[in-house]
Amino acid sequence: MPSLDDLLHAAVQGVGGVERPGQVQMAHAVEEAIAKDEHLLVQAGTGTGKSLAYLIPAVRHAIDSGKPAVVATATLALQAQIVDRDMPRLAEAIAPLIGRRPTYGLVKGRRNYVCVNKLEGGFPDDDEDSLLAVGQVDQQASRLGAEVVRLREWAETTESGDRDELVPGVSERAWRQVSVSAHECMGGKCPLVTECFVERSREAAKEVDVIVTNHSFMAIDSFEGRQMLPEHDVLVVDEAHELVDRVTSTVTDELTASMVSAAARKAARLAESTEPVEDAAVFLQGVLDDLPEGRLTGIPDALELALSRVRDTARAVQSELKPAPGEETDGNRQVARAAVDEVHENAARVLEQRELDVVWISRDNRRGTVLRVAPMSVAMLLRDKVFGDRTVVMTSATLELGGTFDAVAGTLGLRGDGAPDWTGLDVGSPFDYPRQAIAYVAQHLPPPGRDGISEQTLDEIEALVRASGGRALGLFSSMRAARDATEAMRERFSDKEGDIGFLCQGEDQISTLVRQFARDPQTCLFGTLTLWQGVDVPGSSCQLVIIDRIPFPRPDDPLSSARSQAIARMGGNGFMAVSATHAALRLAQGAGRLIRRADDRGVVAFLDSRMMTARYAGFLQRSLPPFWPTADREMVLAALRRLDETAPEPLTVHEPALRGVTGAVVGTTMGDGAEHPRPDADPRPRADAPPPAAAARTAVTQGHSWTADADEELRDGVELGLSLEELAESLELPEDVIAARLRGLGLEVTGAPRMSFD
Repeated sequence: MPSLDDLLHAAVQGVGGVERPGQVQMAHAVEEAIAKDEHLLVQAGTGTGKSLAYLIPAVRHAIDSGKPAVVATATLALQAQIVDRDMPRLAEAIAPLIGRRPTYGLVKGRRNYVCVNKLEGGFPDDDEDSLLAVGQVDQQASRLGAEVVRLREWAETTESGDRDELVPGVSERAWRQVSVSAHECMGGKCPLVTECFVERSREAAKEVDVIVTNHSFMAIDSFEGRQMLPEHDVLVVDEAHELVDRVTSTVTDELTASMVSAAARKAARLAESTEPVEDAAVFLQGVLDDLPEGRLTGIPDALELALSRVRDTARAVQSELKPAPGEETDGNRQVARAAVDEVHENAARVLEQRELDVVWISRDNRRGTVLRVAPMSVAMLLRDKVFGDRTVVMTSATLELGGTFDAVAGTLGLRGDGAPDWTGLDVGSPFDYPRQAIAYVAQHLPPPGRDGISEQTLDEIEALVRASGGRALGLFSSMRAARDATEAMRERFSDKEGDIGFLCQGEDQISTLVRQFARDPQTCLFGTLTLWQGVDVPGSSCQLVIIDRIPFPRPDDPLSSARSQAIARMGGNGFMAVSATHAALRLAQGAGRLIRRADDRGVVAFLDSRMMTARYAGFLQRSLPPFWPTADREMVLAALRRLDETAPEPLTVHEPALRGVTGAVVGTTMGDGAEHPRPDADPRPRADAPPPAAAARTAVTQGHSWTADADEELRDGVELGLSLEELAESLELPEDVIAARLRGLGLEVTGAPRMSFD
């Protein structure tokens, strides 16, 4: 086997890149972690080339051990980059060195693939007025009708059945007509299982070296033991800063009265005891509508009674829906069972009142009142199920917050008694941030309020966009703010019709909007959470990133408030540990959308004066790339005008590719279905569990007594990157006392330079 350096050098040349010290350092760290069977957290700034830095060691290990390596990402964009660009070029480049082409495949959840059995009428229609129930679909009947016709035509030609291959996309309602969920799928009992796109892709994945999937799919495979992924002993989690949120979403359940009614309707043709379920739905609706929106700290008696009725009546229907011995399960029965099982399990979970579960009520314009339940923390779940029996490499451009990995490591279950061994590494960034970008805080604007985006803020956005000639990515804290800003800008720029245009999230698929934004430098794209991460638009199309306000979680967010209260009860600083950490992560990700290449230039504009004035401003600033900071509005506008005047042509935008059964691009070796033999597995020995962490100490320092809780708060402050001044303010003690106690604990403040806005 060639050396790691030789393989990395060949791969970098193959993709037309430049080898960077951080990339080499990361590749060796990944290889060492795999060899030692020890977990690794790597912060690798944009431009490091981190995908090659983990793919080369992963491929090397897969060939050596005979087991595939799994790479899990948060976004579809990164999955596409790995499968469409990185792996094909890497495979081509290193094949002469290793004697064969490394193989790879893309695996997703069932909802991402068209269901052949459903196309053939093997399942009931999702909608009562479903157009698939009509013998001949009139293409002119409606937009939905046209979408269904196009889906049917595409399904006859696609090799992969992957929804992302379909451009332009279709509505969620149309896609439901041709897809099924994992619980609705008939699995091996399906009459068309041999033609199933999902089963074919998973079967193909068993023979490849690198499997690419998403966080949620990996989590379900780990938590539920479904063995949807082949046996493996190396997992790489890219965009790891997103893992906790994605996993929390995966294990969040919900219940509505309409879900219960729909389950009863689906079961009505196969069971006689569905009327009590309908009655339970009506009763549940009345109870839910009477409850206030927000977190439930206990289960009210009326809700407990309603949920008990749902659980018990659903259980009776479950018994009826079981097929008789020897009877084949069909699509109708499977769909009915899945719907009834879901409402039964979700009602039962809320009634259990598990220790870490948070239950809350929310209102939805379309679905009415929704009862939701989610775990306050997934740290122990991740520790046991994700980190338990394999080497895990976590990487992202934003894993250190305030200069330390500990905040993120804690959410991943890597701190405290019984935590596994892990190493943290920051390989830096190859970019010269102070020369390439300006961080501008609009200090003259009033602090953001709760009444929507202000006129002064809209004026500022208009001035910035006019100066930049478009080229702006607007990141907003809510969809309402994004829509309001889009409409206001369209109205204000109507005097220059045909020049600067505005797109808003929700007007098309994200991938389509991003491609349109990247193609036209006079276009601006506004949106919220999805655009804060995973949007990669290098070149002159994005020279201005606007952030409307510090992205704290909403004060009434049930999970965030529950986490903050729990930390406060343990003597910690709930605001800094939850809200400020959340905001720092989002800000770092959002600001990171600007500089994607060594020749990119631009401005990140923060329209929130608290970035300079708040006591937590230093912590947020230390979490950002080290841009050149200023509050000089005229200087920033002049800089944007110069950038617009000298901007080169936009970079070429790659369109979505057709995929083969492995998910690889048609026309590449893997996309055309080539198979390569793999050596037998050779599993490596595993390390023993690490010893528990030491306990906190107590002491008297300069006349001030220190409890374990105070020490813990001090440790948390240091881990969050607070300065000595900020620690003194937080603990309400003199700085010399804080400094003395830090020395006694063997701690030191990071001393990281804070941005100084002029």
